[in-house]
Amino acid sequence: MKGNFNGREEVTKDDGSFSRRRFLNGFGGSGIFAGMMGAAGADEPPRDQRGKVIPGFEKTKQEPRVVTDWHPVSERKIKVGIAGYGLCKFGAAFYYQNHPNVEVVAATDLDPQRCAALAKAVGAKKTYPSCEEMIQDQSLEAIYIATDAPSHARLAIMALEHDKHVCSAVPAVFGFQAVDEAERLFRAVQQSGMKYMMNETSTFHADLYAKRVQYQSGALGKIIYSEGEYWHDGVGVLGSYNPKNGRIDEFGWRRALPPMWYPTHATAYYVSVTGGRFTEVSGLGTESAYPVYREAENQYENLFGTEIAMLKTKEGGISRMGVSWDMKDAHGEQGRVYGQKSHDQKIDGSRPPLPMGVEGGGHGGSHGQLTNDFIESILLDRRPIVDIGDALNMTLSGVIAHQSALKGGEWMRIPQYD
Repeated sequence: MKGNFNGREEVTKDDGSFSRRRFLNGFGGSGIFAGMMGAAGADEPPRDQRGKVIPGFEKTKQEPRVVTDWHPVSERKIKVGIAGYGLCKFGAAFYYQNHPNVEVVAATDLDPQRCAALAKAVGAKKTYPSCEEMIQDQSLEAIYIATDAPSHARLAIMALEHDKHVCSAVPAVFGFQAVDEAERLFRAVQQSGMKYMMNETSTFHADLYAKRVQYQSGALGKIIYSEGEYWHDGVGVLGSYNPKNGRIDEFGWRRALPPMWYPTHATAYYVSVTGGRFTEVSGLGTESAYPVYREAENQYENLFGTEIAMLKTKEGGISRMGVSWDMKDAHGEQGRVYGQKSHDQKIDGSRPPLPMGVEGGGHGGSHGQLTNDFIESILLDRRPIVDIGDALNMTLSGVIAHQSALKGGEWMRIPQYD
């Protein structure tokens, strides 16, 4: 971890924990997708056709500690179903199959071959042709949704309505329907009484988590200014699930994706530090250099490859959050946090210990941490680290920022959920 904590509240990230699904320069067309979809087991990170690990999935050095640092909170095993084994094989990348308090009962993917591969990777004895069918399985207590982004909210709502705890990949809601989805998702969480967590990887980056501990201890005081950045070249042309043919190809949901529809790796650098809320936003965008953004059939009618947002916070501070798919020499999830007081070197901001077999994994060692937090939130009946309020604020602040950018930076209010 880099940074100067002597009188300044600055946070930056190791280059080793790059952003999810960074586009690999030098590839084009459909050739990249076949390489990326090569076989990978539960312990094998996804690789491109040159055999290199996709950024975000590099082996992350764990904090030095002995296994006895972790103590189980229960002997019970949560029966989990896992949905989704797409481009980066996220269904197997978060160590559910290794957690001592989890029994992975079922797996699903819309593609039969991917479904079988996921089941093998996580040790699931049952498979289902769709997440909707898996949700009906009464033996399951929790669902991990690692499907395409447009389906997250719909599947989460359905699972909650079937009395299942839900952990969802980011973002919580998506696109043109995001504001309406947010209302329905929030209501489903409240009415079900089940746990809902969004798997935001930046939340458990070592730098952000250390700042979270500092803030919660009162060491930083009010956060005057914060920044979050998610730079990931080429996302708008990267492969993704295409509902028209059921394949992962260049015409899927990521094609010409508005950057601020995928904002949470950046916005976590305020929300996950403080548990606070963005209240208003002004956004600006610049036209993407990639030709797909200028296609007549652009599915999102979006020209922006980079979007920057200025946001007001409930505690009276201000934040700058940026997402870009266009910058060749910038990559990763990173942020800076500045408070009224200096970082206190005496406060231990280490991440929690993990059980044997559950590694930190990709995205800066966040994968195992997120899974352990979700499972313990069920066992201990407590709020998960990224609950529904945090998830919706992180996501909607970007959605509204995109709306603002389309209006030349007009200040707009962000719907509030707590």
